[in-house]
Amino acid sequence: MDWSYWSALLPDLWQATQDTAQMVVISTIFTIIGGLLLGILLVITDRDGLVEVRWLHAILGFIVNVGRSLPFIILLVAITPFTRLLVGTTIGTTAAIVPLTIAAIPFFARLAESSLREVDNGVVEAARAMGCNGWQIIVKVLVPEALPSLILGVAVTIISLIGYSAIAGAVGAGGLGDLAIQYGYERFDTGVMVVTVVLLVVIVQIIQFAGSWGAAKIARH
Repeated sequence: MDWSYWSALLPDLWQATQDTAQMVVISTIFTIIGGLLLGILLVITDRDGLVEVRWLHAILGFIVNVGRSLPFIILLVAITPFTRLLVGTTIGTTAAIVPLTIAAIPFFARLAESSLREVDNGVVEAARAMGCNGWQIIVKVLVPEALPSLILGVAVTIISLIGYSAIAGAVGAGGLGDLAIQYGYERFDTGVMVVTVVLLVVIVQIIQFAGSWGAAKIARH
């Protein structure tokens, strides 16, 4: 094993890990905000929802379905003009956050919708009987009751974003995916490829464990 080679590569590996973390963390924050709001709207505007607006529900459902049906690599290229307009470039970690967020919001919205629908309708009706308005039911009943399932949904979404970020590396977004392509694929360096894959697997396992642990802990309380 050439230790001098790996010691020279270590800074690039560390930077790639930081880039991946930056892309995933920032896009996760935007995804949770946008996806949760969209999921709530899908639930409350449906039939027998808190604010039944069937046409709005149909439009939102259509948008979510379209967003989920597009392969990420196609979405990445298709929204290039929008990405450039928003951040001024289409290359690099910052630019990758835009398509990552747009791809993940519909995905998490469906997970959030499913989690919110699992809340016992009797709890909602009890809140209504006590005089709670729609906003109070959402904030104090729906979201808290669905929180364990939502946390698991966030973990699944983060794992998907890690996969998306690796794909974004194919078009110069940086991160571990970009490092694997530059060194592992283009330079036929199997060692780098193996290291990046192991790193990604470890990160995914940590996130899944943290999500399961957090959901179980909140469910017990």
